[in-house]
Amino acid sequence: MLFSQRKKQKVTLLYLFVLCSTQHSAQPETRQVKGIVGKSLSFLVTVLKSGNLLYGDLGNVAQVHPGKQSNTNLVKRFKDCLHWNNVTGFFTLTDLQIDDSGVYTVENVEEDEEKMTHTFQLTVYYVLSKPQVTVHENISCRVVCSVENGRDVTLSWYRGEEILNQTSSPDLNITLSLPLKVDEQNRDSYRCEAANPVSKETADVPHSCIESDPSKVTDGDESTRGFLIIAVISVLVASGLVGLAICLKKRRNRHSHADSPERKQDDILYAEITHIKPVDNQVSNNATG
Repeated sequence: MLFSQRKKQKVTLLYLFVLCSTQHSAQPETRQVKGIVGKSLSFLVTVLKSGNLLYGDLGNVAQVHPGKQSNTNLVKRFKDCLHWNNVTGFFTLTDLQIDDSGVYTVENVEEDEEKMTHTFQLTVYYVLSKPQVTVHENISCRVVCSVENGRDVTLSWYRGEEILNQTSSPDLNITLSLPLKVDEQNRDSYRCEAANPVSKETADVPHSCIESDPSKVTDGDESTRGFLIIAVISVLVASGLVGLAICLKKRRNRHSHADSPERKQDDILYAEITHIKPVDNQVSNNATG
């Protein structure tokens, strides 16, 4: 008798264990979904007969009734941005905002009247802007990369595929900044990358970051210097030719003026003529008398 009672207790305990395990395994698994500010997102659960959409502590925010009738304006905050498609049976949020993040539960009543629940953890993100790289010291080629912070944003410096440095912050009201000293000879292999779960933007090191060490001057810099030297020489030669032409023209004008008839007449000297009375005749007349 005692053995029979113990056996019954064991069977009862085994049944309860199986029942609890079954209930635990039937618990809906939460799906992680990501949204982008200004975009749309659909909860991919088909609700065609009847069902509900619940959101966090607000509870029921949309209903579907038999006959493909729906009411998606149960809560003011979701008015005109929560929709139900009577063909696909999907609930859809449009014009997503950051504060739309949270836990959503879709309840679906199927043909056999069995209610299924599906839970979604929605996180909404901004699309990142392009990070800005500024030069702080030209001589040593020190740069700083910065980007506006946001949810789950990381800012990183890469050389090729190698991560050199990385930063992030839980303070969403700051600007993330990350300094770096660039090796001029490998400048083109550096990039700054800002990333979050829905977007990624990169920026390169500015070409103005050039070290003054002559041994590190690149072929491009040599070509630029050569072009500048040629340009300066060309300007000097052109200026000399123009000056020579002006000088020759002035000399030619001077010679032509000297050879003109008017100039020759101006060079003739005129002597003044003085009339002298004869003295011999007067002396001879006095002797005769």
